[in-house]
Amino acid sequence: MKRRTLGATGMSVSELTLGAMMFGSMGNRDHDDAIRIIHRALDAGINIIDTADVYSRGECEEIVGKAVKGRRDDLVIATKFGLPMGEDPNQRGGSRRWIVRAVEDSLRRLDTDHIDLYQMHRPDHETDIGETLSALTDLVRAGKIRAFGSSMIPAELITEAQWTAQRTGTHRFLTEQSMYSVFTRKPEGAVFPTAQRHGLGVLTFGPLNGGWLSDRADLATGHRATFQPSNYDPTTPAGRLKAAALKELAALADEAGMTLPQLAVAFARAHPAVTSVLIGPRTADQLDGLLPGADVDLTDDILDRIDAIVPPGTDLNPEDNYDTTPPALHHPHLRRRQA
Repeated sequence: MKRRTLGATGMSVSELTLGAMMFGSMGNRDHDDAIRIIHRALDAGINIIDTADVYSRGECEEIVGKAVKGRRDDLVIATKFGLPMGEDPNQRGGSRRWIVRAVEDSLRRLDTDHIDLYQMHRPDHETDIGETLSALTDLVRAGKIRAFGSSMIPAELITEAQWTAQRTGTHRFLTEQSMYSVFTRKPEGAVFPTAQRHGLGVLTFGPLNGGWLSDRADLATGHRATFQPSNYDPTTPAGRLKAAALKELAALADEAGMTLPQLAVAFARAHPAVTSVLIGPRTADQLDGLLPGADVDLTDDILDRIDAIVPPGTDLNPEDNYDTTPPALHHPHLRRRQA
């Protein structure tokens, strides 16, 4: 499998990343089977695994830790912090208090002495970004992490974080992880160009749009559909848009001699800002169906036809993207001058 350099980290990573979210109680509960799937991915040439503390409440990190024993030095291990790990408001976010605890918990679960890429899972509007960068910088200097990045951060906050690092003399975010697929193309407008300007490595997730592009005959029977069935209803306004586009994309994939999932993965790989595409299989069969997407390079003609089906910068369903709405849009008192 081909490799690319992950932004300014200097780390060489495969064009596909194994996303481990589906290992544990959120997906595949069989630890031995999950470990076999991880080994299968590594044997296929994947050298980077992405997880998070919140996935199955730490169980996912434990599975990854077991799977990489004896191979740790050959791999890039990425995990994330910031989403709630308990009811206590101090068990989340980007404060120094939480980061220094969260990293120790992840190191213990992963059974490793360092994390290669530590990512802030979502923006924290309650904590000054300088506080977060300072804490993460100290973790780099202590050898607990090698580099750090962000996930689902809008373009303006990527820029603010870069400026803050320069002004305060801390290390900076070196990567960004974004949701990106044929059906969720919003990052093309601002996030990807901003990441490119600042030399960030970009990891993307959700190339199958939660199963819409999986080529499954009945979307309602998919694992993810059990959590949000309304998102897979083809009779809703967004569902009708997706169903119509899906029909055209399936025909295009068939004409090009590939499966729809392979087309979807190849599409995400084709963007020049993207370093590596996360694939998140729950089963070995799903992994085997996605791996060939690493060897498919789409022609300009195919990419032009995809653009005609789903225009660049378009999200067919804005609700697909996780809520990162700024507080000022949630709370009226923040946008109304007080008397």
